[in-house]
Amino acid sequence: MNWEKLYNMQQELDSYIANNHELEGKDLYNERHLAFLVELGELANETRCFKFWSKKKPSERDVILAEYVDGIHFLLSIGLEKGYRYNGEKAAGTENQQTKQFNHVFIVAAGFNQNPSEEGYIHLFKEFIHLGKVLGFNEEDIYNAYLEKNEINYERQDQGY
Repeated sequence: MNWEKLYNMQQELDSYIANNHELEGKDLYNERHLAFLVELGELANETRCFKFWSKKKPSERDVILAEYVDGIHFLLSIGLEKGYRYNGEKAAGTENQQTKQFNHVFIVAAGFNQNPSEEGYIHLFKEFIHLGKVLGFNEEDIYNAYLEKNEINYERQDQGY
């Protein structure tokens, strides 16, 4: 996957949002990190993997993928703000159950928030990529869904979202 292209696209979107909302030069790390956690929770909710009390099925695959890509958007933004880059290193995740991997990503995200180092960022990104794999997504799925969601994000900005 061409991660540099996605970082460039995200930089353009982030700049567009900053210009529209007069946010140039503002430190938005805490907002971006919380947004990532919220998106991670929304993603878990769509999979329903933890809802042992419910017989309702997970959302459709495309809905889950769209939520997953929202998380990618915020991870890219965090990397841009901190000056970090994930270069596509393969995730060596060990969890293959959705619920366990979600919990693991939350733990890694909390650790990164306490110590936002480049090593922690790459670890978080790799664990999120592994979550995508556990959810059944490959790089092409993620890339194409990112491109589609990026377009939607511009439309939303133009509509006053």
